Amino acid sequence: MTEFVLPESPLRAVTFDLDGLMFNTEQMYQEVDRTILARRGKSSCNELLDQMMGRKAQEALRIMIDWHELPDTVEALLEESWEIMSRLLPARLAPMPGLVTLLSALETADIPKGIATSSGRKSVASILLHYEMEPRFSFVLSGDCVERSKPAPEIYLLAAEQHGVRPEEMLVLEDSQIGCQAAVTAGAYTVAVPGGRSHSHDFTGTRLIADSLRDTRIYETLGLPTSIANE
Repeated sequence: MTEFVLPESPLRAVTFDLDGLMFNTEQMYQEVDRTILARRGKSSCNELLDQMMGRKAQEALRIMIDWHELPDTVEALLEESWEIMSRLLPARLAPMPGLVTLLSALETADIPKGIATSSGRKSVASILLHYEMEPRFSFVLSGDCVERSKPAPEIYLLAAEQHGVRPEEMLVLEDSQIGCQAAVTAGAYTVAVPGGRSHSHDFTGTRLIADSLRDTRIYETLGLPTSIANE
């Protein structure tokens, strides 16, 4: 169990992962993967899902192709994935518990916030549009913005640069092992908020493993009133 220790100095910015952290899209992506494999007479498994989780879509699909020795190209599976996902989003997309309250608390405290995700720009824009979320963030970094995706630290180093802070002055909220690895390696104050499959992930190096975005320890870390966490 990670011992919770408050930061030595105030954190000046927050960066959110997107899938599985802000929205329930990780569950939908897993359904997309199962659908793609079922169409080919294949099945998914937890080990494969863990290998794919948190990566760029191209990298995740390459893992799927190699795992099952599929004849498909990454480009063809990208198109098929988006066709399935775009049908799921309107009826199934929902913010994760505590997200909206936390965003409002950060805005009241005038703490800037950004998004850094491995997902492609098209997918990110579509997800954020459903809840008109993008204007609430200082920036949105998608997987297309970096050459080396998570678990490389590049996207979180870029996020700190966008915020105009040192990495250690930035809190990162992540739900996956490789996302946390990226943030920890970048030097950010990293908080894991696991859900679903990621409850079994290794979050070595994180400062806190939170129960959800409602966890009052996230609020304590940022100097926010804990009384509003469950509003």
